[in-house]
Amino acid sequence: MYARNTYAVGDPAEIDGALEGLRTEAPKLLADCPGFRSFGLFADRDLGKIAMGSFWDSEADRANSDKHLGERRTELLTPFADSVAVQNYEIAALASSPELEAARYFRMGRFEIDPARIDELIGLFTENGLPRLQDFPGFRGAAMFVDRELGRGAVCTLFADRAALVASRRPQSGARREAAQRTGLRAICLEEFDVVLIEDNPATEP
Repeated sequence: MYARNTYAVGDPAEIDGALEGLRTEAPKLLADCPGFRSFGLFADRDLGKIAMGSFWDSEADRANSDKHLGERRTELLTPFADSVAVQNYEIAALASSPELEAARYFRMGRFEIDPARIDELIGLFTENGLPRLQDFPGFRGAAMFVDRELGRGAVCTLFADRAALVASRRPQSGARREAAQRTGLRAICLEEFDVVLIEDNPATEP
């Protein structure tokens, strides 16, 4: 699968209005797009940050949807956003619990790496990182996103409550350190958000 991640920074006083518009309208707009799988909306209300992610069956589905949604996305983020960044990724690894939609907190760690070592990193995450996360109390979901050409990506994790989020910080720090030592990964950003909405496309459910 493939993903489009949107990151917006703006006025904290305007964030709730933007979140309400995105929460109510984005799933309806996405559901009309071929290949749409799921959508997540996350916020740091104190600092004024919004992160969004949508999952797609193919690169073509993702690209076609952006032509359909780009203008409306900008409208929904106004007047909140001072800046908006959109990045496209391959979903290299993915796992979730049956209680995914009950997640309340979200962590995103972005990284850079030599493109030639991306497969090595994916293997380490799949074989070691994901199993450890799945055994962690309060785990609700995790994914690794990569841009093979640019040598960048992100690891995103979801937790049931704040206690699980806080308790996971040290173990995930250790996992990042191990990845840096073994693959040359360079962590460039680490952020935590409240979960506003997680929604699957009903048409994709068994």
